[in-house]
Amino acid sequence: MNKKIVTIGEILMRMTTPGHRRFSQSDYFNVHFGGAEANVAISLAQLGIECYHITVLPNHEIGKSVIDYLKSRHVRTDYIEFSDQGRIGLYFMETGAMHRSSKIIYDRFHSSFSKIKSDFFNWEMIFKGADWLHWTGITPAISEETLLFCEIAINKAKEYGVKVSGDINYRRNLWNFGRKPLEVMPDLISKTDVIIAGLTDFENCLGIKEEDFESACKKTVRLYPNIEAIATTNRISHSTTHNVLSALMYKDNKLYTSKEYELKNIIDRIGSGDAFMAGLIYGLLHKEDQQALEFGLAASVLKHSIEGDANLADVREIEMLVSGNNIGKLLR
Repeated sequence: MNKKIVTIGEILMRMTTPGHRRFSQSDYFNVHFGGAEANVAISLAQLGIECYHITVLPNHEIGKSVIDYLKSRHVRTDYIEFSDQGRIGLYFMETGAMHRSSKIIYDRFHSSFSKIKSDFFNWEMIFKGADWLHWTGITPAISEETLLFCEIAINKAKEYGVKVSGDINYRRNLWNFGRKPLEVMPDLISKTDVIIAGLTDFENCLGIKEEDFESACKKTVRLYPNIEAIATTNRISHSTTHNVLSALMYKDNKLYTSKEYELKNIIDRIGSGDAFMAGLIYGLLHKEDQQALEFGLAASVLKHSIEGDANLADVREIEMLVSGNNIGKLLR
């Protein structure tokens, strides 16, 4: 039986310098749409999951282009609303190379999403037949309105018996509207079943400071018993285009560790965390725990080979990577 997954969050327009040019060298940009939660929806849609993304867009041609983009990636847009207030948020990316890091500049203030009205949405219809809701720590950090939107979505999901996942994704530079993460994130996390969190996220969003992931997980689960699983990725960066990636998951008082991948000649690492989240969700719905972690990591690994924000790998490709089959071969 097919699953129905709902994601909530802002969609941005990404402006990337061509090739590996610096901002000061570029006279045009390549355009993609992206956003952490929408990236998860797109990735899951490629895996055959029915996904609905919930957001608000500016009521003009660019906003409508976002709808076309989501539909082209098989994401349902039935409940997306348009607003005459605000604009689409932007981010500009300079792609690094060798030992020069990539660089991102955000321009998202006063976006339509930052002014979102929660009463735009028919939550009963949105969650009818739904199995899963996914949110990230980006949404409650943008504005008072987006915080309320996130709170209502999570509360409604719990009311309708929908499992909830959250990528805590602490972004220091986003919390500018007067609220602090420790004021609001513990309540949201306490209602979330599966979270992605690293040591920085534990400390800044839950006030939990530990030396290692397992210790932080044990303390988190004691304080927030609703949480069923906590996962994270570990990245070693030898250069911008040469990383080593692995993953961990704490579930049922057990720490699972993944295999390790050496990633050379990385094409695009943006959205790789979202690809991991999507792969983990799919894995937890369809596989045993160790296999779920390996599937999530393999999805993230493949994302590094794909331009744009979203992972376009399918189940067969990911499972072949997990099993070590047909890696880098020409498939006919």
